[in-house]
Amino acid sequence: MCSATRVCQNGEMSQHNLGRISIIHPRDIWQNEAVDFTPWLLDNADVLAELLGMDLSLDHAEHPVGDFSLDIIGRDVTTGKTVIVENQLEESDHLHLGQILTYAAGTDPQTIVWVAHSFRPEHREAIAWLNERTDQDTRFFAVEIQVVRIGDSPPAPNFKLVAQPNDWAKTVRASSVAKGGLSDRQRLYKEFWESVLVEIKARHRDWTRGETSRTNWIGMSAGRGANWILNASTTSVAVMLNFEGDSSENNAARYQALLQHKQAFEDAIDLPVEWDPMEGYKSARVATYRDLSLDITQRDDWNPAKTWLISASEKMRSALEAAGGVAPPSMALGDVEDLGWRG
Repeated sequence: MCSATRVCQNGEMSQHNLGRISIIHPRDIWQNEAVDFTPWLLDNADVLAELLGMDLSLDHAEHPVGDFSLDIIGRDVTTGKTVIVENQLEESDHLHLGQILTYAAGTDPQTIVWVAHSFRPEHREAIAWLNERTDQDTRFFAVEIQVVRIGDSPPAPNFKLVAQPNDWAKTVRASSVAKGGLSDRQRLYKEFWESVLVEIKARHRDWTRGETSRTNWIGMSAGRGANWILNASTTSVAVMLNFEGDSSENNAARYQALLQHKQAFEDAIDLPVEWDPMEGYKSARVATYRDLSLDITQRDDWNPAKTWLISASEKMRSALEAAGGVAPPSMALGDVEDLGWRG
């Protein structure tokens, strides 16, 4: 036997201890799409990233596309490819279907995400049709907004993926047309970064959801508007913390805020660090480099590069933590101390 307040002898929890899930309409949490939901999603990209299985950086709301405004634009941090998000707090409709196609044409994204309270069957079929008809580098997702509460607990997002690309079908179709669509060099980089990510995920599961990259660099999110970049070129390897959000002024402010704690950062790391404001450019970065060439065609070069990249990443992240992390993305430099950031 087991009581209403204890675990049964066989280890199973008594059913009387189970709470009841209640479903809450999104409008009870976010009354207005543009004013409430879009800013929340922008600041909680991890909810969508976990659902889609990708490292996602949502950078800017109300992105202009001609005379219209896209709800959110961002990037797949691993590949650098554009991601767009169009959302609504009601059932899917033809207007928003037309909007995501218009915005896709104007931004050339790899990933298109339509978020709605619920999806009509014909709109799910439309997403499925788009995934079947587009190439392997274009992906459409339909995501239902669900908010739940267990008993008297705070409400929690529980988004549901209701339509997604059939990547296997796209890969098969592409391979029959273009032998996989990758050059020999791209295939080697893909294998190299896969081997790097396998080890990273084994040691640091929370670092990335990314799969691989076809170029000499790969990205991981460091928070909204900030990314870790691992680079492996023919002359050197590098780990960089890039501030590369939508606003060049805000990128510079966040860089300067971290620069104020330069001593704490450098005291916590045994690697040379370069502080680069990248004047004249939109971004700013803090990086560590090593003269270690990687000829991607020579597999004997892979292990030294991989070992250094992972070790340097661990050290850079620890140094950033010792320096207090990065300033929140919406802060101007003058606001950092006023709001008590870093305690």
